Amino acid sequence: MKINKVLLGASLIATLFINAHAKGVNPIFAELKGNEKIFVVERENSSLAVIEQGMTKGHIEGMRDMSHGVVKFYGKDGYAISRDGYIIKFDPESEKIIKEYKTSDSAIGFTVEENYIAVANYAKKSVDILDRNLNPIKSFETNSKNVGIKKYKDYLIFSQMDNDKITVLKDKNEGKGLPNFEIYKEFEDVGVMPFDAMIKNNNFITGFFKSDFFGVVDLDTMTYSKIKILLEDRKPVLKVPHFGFWSISDGNVFIPAVGNNKVLVYTSDFKFVKNIEVEGLPVFTALSPDQKYMAVTFSGDKFPVVQIIDTQTLEVVKRFEFDGKVLHARWSNLRPNLYVSVNDTNKVAVINTKEWYLAREMFNIKKPSGIFVYEEAK
Repeated sequence: MKINKVLLGASLIATLFINAHAKGVNPIFAELKGNEKIFVVERENSSLAVIEQGMTKGHIEGMRDMSHGVVKFYGKDGYAISRDGYIIKFDPESEKIIKEYKTSDSAIGFTVEENYIAVANYAKKSVDILDRNLNPIKSFETNSKNVGIKKYKDYLIFSQMDNDKITVLKDKNEGKGLPNFEIYKEFEDVGVMPFDAMIKNNNFITGFFKSDFFGVVDLDTMTYSKIKILLEDRKPVLKVPHFGFWSISDGNVFIPAVGNNKVLVYTSDFKFVKNIEVEGLPVFTALSPDQKYMAVTFSGDKFPVVQIIDTQTLEVVKRFEFDGKVLHARWSNLRPNLYVSVNDTNKVAVINTKEWYLAREMFNIKKPSGIFVYEEAK
């Protein structure tokens, strides 16, 4: 009986390894780490490509204008925002669209929380609050394009690009049930043309097109500070750095410079550390899950390049160049992979981040840009 159990166990393990290899997946990660499904924005095709087990398995059609599409997940719900102002709810497991709602003729920023969704609109010049089923709750008119929307405790924070203002809303219901937001505080003349933001703990950090500093709102004290950026010889900005993809480690904040071939490094309390020289004008800085490395992507003639920075030495340690523009890079939380969308050649490349080599290329993806990973529970 003991021999039979051993043989049965060995047979089961062998079967798992064979099945995993057949799917093109490292069997250790396949069986021990759960599953991830990758949704890739197909920039010119109103669709999301779906990648699973290392292969392109299908496409979700009818996703509206995906030229600046962004996807977010909350629990088992998927949400996408289209450039033409639609919020689209979809099921990431069945890969079906559930509902859509148009908040504006143009929108690129939103946040999904437990009881609501908040959308920062461009064309309508408002911030709209919806429930998780896309029913409208409230709208705040700003007379400005709105960007960098983030949540902290019972606050909702965003920047007004045209008014050089940061607005803080507060939920009078304190997170219980549907929200009831009201304007709590506004910071005037924060800098010229805020365009994106990130949040770390109690700090809302925003960048500007035309100011030589970035701004920080301490959301516990509701005070505002300007942090000087030490740069020379700014170049024309060809593609706006997405500050939502700044990288914040436990020790440092990494910021792509606007119009300069540098990544700026500050401590978590915004003391200047170093400007890291990089190859081109940085757009994304994406931190690895273990915070040891950071991938940097570029615009202009360095569009095809990805550089890897060691976050301890603050030096560039690896370089990859592809046969087309790189529009996004995303680290896997489950596998030693960095996914890279190569727009011109219709593929997503996979870099092995243990040995640092190009491990795989996944095709049949039409003009890919944003990469978003949904982790399926075991």
